[in-house]
Amino acid sequence: MSDPRLWDWETNEKRIDVEGWKSRFEWVEEFQASPDGERVAAVANIGEGEFTVCVNGEDWETPFEKIWNLRFTPDNRLVAIVSDAGEWTVAVDGIPWENRFGYVWDMLWNPAGNAVAVCFQQDMTYGMAVEDKPWEETYQHITDPTISDDGAHTAATVQVTAASETDIDLFKQGIMSAALDGTVWDRNFVNVWGKRISPDGTRLAAEVRLSLYDYTIAVDGTPWEKTFQTVWEPCFHPTDGSIVAPVRVGGKWTLAKNGDILWAGRYGQLWHVRFSPDGRKTAAIVSPKFGKWTVAVDDSPWSTRVDELVTDLCFSPDGNHIGAVAKNGGKWFVLVDDRLWSRPCDMVWQPVFNTDGSCAAAKVEVEGKYGFLVNGRLLPFRAEAAWSPSFHPDGKRMLLRSVEEGTYVRRVLPITDVL
Repeated sequence: MSDPRLWDWETNEKRIDVEGWKSRFEWVEEFQASPDGERVAAVANIGEGEFTVCVNGEDWETPFEKIWNLRFTPDNRLVAIVSDAGEWTVAVDGIPWENRFGYVWDMLWNPAGNAVAVCFQQDMTYGMAVEDKPWEETYQHITDPTISDDGAHTAATVQVTAASETDIDLFKQGIMSAALDGTVWDRNFVNVWGKRISPDGTRLAAEVRLSLYDYTIAVDGTPWEKTFQTVWEPCFHPTDGSIVAPVRVGGKWTLAKNGDILWAGRYGQLWHVRFSPDGRKTAAIVSPKFGKWTVAVDDSPWSTRVDELVTDLCFSPDGNHIGAVAKNGGKWFVLVDDRLWSRPCDMVWQPVFNTDGSCAAAKVEVEGKYGFLVNGRLLPFRAEAAWSPSFHPDGKRMLLRSVEEGTYVRRVLPITDVL
């Protein structure tokens, strides 16, 4: 991830005209803004079967037959999946990888953004590539890719035994496994989902289905001794390396650690487990009773309940605050520290916190326009496009990025001006 301390926090406002792009091209697709706010980009059609990317009004030097999934990585690189001469690859700031594939999809990257990975198909076998380095081993099918936090490792669910769609008996014996950096586990399962790579990159944990009715977590191909009615995605503890996962026992959900039940509480649902940065707190989205949703922290549910859903759970950098997105009564809300912000929205994105957690902000949609909520206050900017806010590491300034009336706007605001 690029160091936010090095971004331009002194210039209050920068503007780039993007309305004029429409007259230069056949059409212009969705805008994307870099995390530092310095660049705005979009895929643009320049003719039959010919596309480019326009960045701050300048086109990529090389056009492509197709360009899709254009995104900025956290380290401010502009990446896309591109097709040229019937082959697919990844382009980074307009420069394609050397490797070409029959097809490429599921682009992802690590939190820092310095490692971009994709799934690929080549000669009807499947694998992953990271930073232009394909797996040496390929498989008959691949799905559900993931990447380690440091970007050095990738993993995916792979099919290791050939089977037709009608071969139910063979399917029940287990034809799926998981591969870490292309090396497959030595055991097959009926299904494999929800994989996580340990922080040091040496272990891989996943949800596995042992039979039609038995589920558990497998670590490096070895299942936990106990089985459950169902499980959700495992998580590695950030400091002690233990593995926790939501499990269903006796028709109710709870949290297990290394195969043993950890939480005493039982819930109608429990998932999306998150740890505080120091690992001292564990939070999850739970349903304490049918049709009601909230957040539980260390097995203690919040008193605030909503009737549709809770999602996008996150901790503040200091670990003392928790935010989420909630839907209640047909409207979307920001949920922070067991309190719904009063402003109902048409849509809400995951909230972000400043360093000490005293300020939370979120991108929102209200009455067909995009904007920003800061500690519950709707800022007076209305936009056709917007991106989640960012905070300076000192916690005293925030960066806002939006497209307003055909102009891309980058704003730096002191927190004191918006509270």
